Amino acid sequence: MEGISDIRIAGIDERRPPRIRREPYIDLCFRLTHKAPLDWCQDFVDRLAQEGLPTTIDAKECLYIETWVRLPDEIVGRLQILKKAVADCNARYIAKIEASERDKDDNIDALAREAGPQGQLNRIISGLDFGD
Repeated sequence: MEGISDIRIAGIDERRPPRIRREPYIDLCFRLTHKAPLDWCQDFVDRLAQEGLPTTIDAKECLYIETWVRLPDEIVGRLQILKKAVADCNARYIAKIEASERDKDDNIDALAREAGPQGQLNRIISGLDFGD
C-alpha cells in the first residue's frame, strides 16, 4: 500500500498534455503517483495560493495538479517548485498524523489513570492483548 511519503509528481497527465490555450498562457497538468487525501490536497493548494502560484487539484480525484505558466522556459522552474511543495506537504501531513496519534495516546493514558471502577475498567481494556 502506498503512503503519504510516496506521493510525488510522476509525470504529465497523458489525457491533458501541455497546450497553449490562451496567449500567452500554457496549461499544465501534472499527475501524482497516487491519489492523495482530500485534506492533503486542500493544504497543498492553500500553501501555493499563499505564495501566489495558480494551482488547483480536483477534490474528487486528488490525483492531478493543474497550473499554468506564461512562457515555456518557466515550466522547469514551476515543476521544481511543485515538487518541493509536494514534499513539504507530505512532511506536514505526516507530522499532523503523528501529533494526532500522540494526542490519542495521551487521552488513553489519562483514562487509565482515572480512579474508581471506571479507571479499573480502563486499565483492563488498555492492557488487553489481541495478538495470537
